[in-house]
Amino acid sequence: MNDENSRREADGGKETEQTPHKRRVRYKGTHPRNYSEKYKELHPEKYKDTIEKVIRKGNTPAGMHISICVREILDFLEIRPGQVGLDATLGYGGHTQKMLECLKNEGHLYALDVDPIESVKTEQRLRALGYGPDILTVRHLNFADVDQVAEEAGRFDFILADLGVSSMQIDNPDRGFSYKHEGPLDLRLNPEKGIPASECLKQLTREELEGMLEENSDEPYAKEIARTIISALRKGQEVSTTTDLRRLIEQALSFLPEKDQSEAVKKSCARTFQALRIDVNQEFEVLELFLEKLPDVLSDGGRVAILTFHSGEDRLVKKAFQRMYREGIYSDIAKDVIRPSAQECARNSRAKSAKLRWAVKACV
Repeated sequence: MNDENSRREADGGKETEQTPHKRRVRYKGTHPRNYSEKYKELHPEKYKDTIEKVIRKGNTPAGMHISICVREILDFLEIRPGQVGLDATLGYGGHTQKMLECLKNEGHLYALDVDPIESVKTEQRLRALGYGPDILTVRHLNFADVDQVAEEAGRFDFILADLGVSSMQIDNPDRGFSYKHEGPLDLRLNPEKGIPASECLKQLTREELEGMLEENSDEPYAKEIARTIISALRKGQEVSTTTDLRRLIEQALSFLPEKDQSEAVKKSCARTFQALRIDVNQEFEVLELFLEKLPDVLSDGGRVAILTFHSGEDRLVKKAFQRMYREGIYSDIAKDVIRPSAQECARNSRAKSAKLRWAVKACV
């Protein structure tokens, strides 16, 4: 039989399209290092043993996100079947799934996320678990637009907002969230809107960048870093990748003693990327809008829990809850911040900076 005949189907001589075999990405050494090479971690449904090993070591598998303070959040929210709730930040869907389990197929959960890439994947995973439109509604909205959702859903019995950037966003070099990976300096939660961080930098003066670094991340070397970055841009130097920015930070801190430079650069890189991400996505402004709208979308006696990962965010939540408690809008609030347990932090290093606060809407 010749090649042409071998491509024909037996039921009618119709030619079939043959999908070429695609080999997985090869990597050097015994373990994959780059994001695209971690094919087992990127397919958790196929390689559960590998996923469990990575988590046991205290790491987060590539392309995944481990939910934080799940027990503490569920204990506070006291979700009951028949209630209507909102996950204001869908992310990987870990918290969402646990809240859906509490509803026991009675009631409804709405979930919001601005990320058009990850939210689609998460919705597909949750649908595959059996959570259809009758129990779960996903909206591609910023949580600052919570009032728009309430127009459809009515007031919510419980609300959760996890303000942390998801691990799968941080780990994907194409998103530009981490100085550890070479990629475009983007940092947008929704890459379809706004401008990337690389363009944002071009629009700032040295004073504005210095102020941003101080306000958004308490960067101790804000002056040196801002001066180095703006000077490079004025000379026509490109700052379009994560590596470009990291090298400028290294240059800015070159005055430090050699023995201190490595650790200082790591911390300043983390803080600088954080400050830029907050500015690019207007995260403080969005949070302030959300906090102001919360009382109007909560049912009487409704409960809200907010998980933050930045001191600035925590201050905004704390002050808003305290003010509204004094005004009688909330009947109770968390008197002290709740932190993940030592065991959880050991299992998931990204939990260390998490802070949980809650409030209960007063009954009128």
